[in-house]
Amino acid sequence: QVQLVESGGGLAQLGGSLRLSCAASEFIFSNYVISWARQAPGKGLEWVAGIFIDGRDTRYADSVKGRFTISRDNAKNTVYLQMNSLKFEDTGLYYCKTGYNVVGGRSAGYWGQGTQVTVSS
Repeated sequence: QVQLVESGGGLAQLGGSLRLSCAASEFIFSNYVISWARQAPGKGLEWVAGIFIDGRDTRYADSVKGRFTISRDNAKNTVYLQMNSLKFEDTGLYYCKTGYNVVGGRSAGYWGQGTQVTVSS
């Protein structure tokens, strides 16, 4: 079955940390770039970070560079997003998806169902 399943979202303190997980089916994990994207309330989709199949190429949006780290565990078919120094503007629904951008929206590529991240004071 081709799927992506996110977990790890929740409520975090301003300046705090969260780690998101994305469990991928073998087919996706072995053949696709996997990224994280997010959607803040009332706003459009924003690509956040991506990692290449071999894990050697990682890319980040300017808004999260230096605070977020994307990584992958090949033994678990899982991609992680470590989020540190969280800001209010990091609040949103975080999706795991294939590809390095969000062109075409949720109709392009494979997407998970999302996990909610809320940053509060």
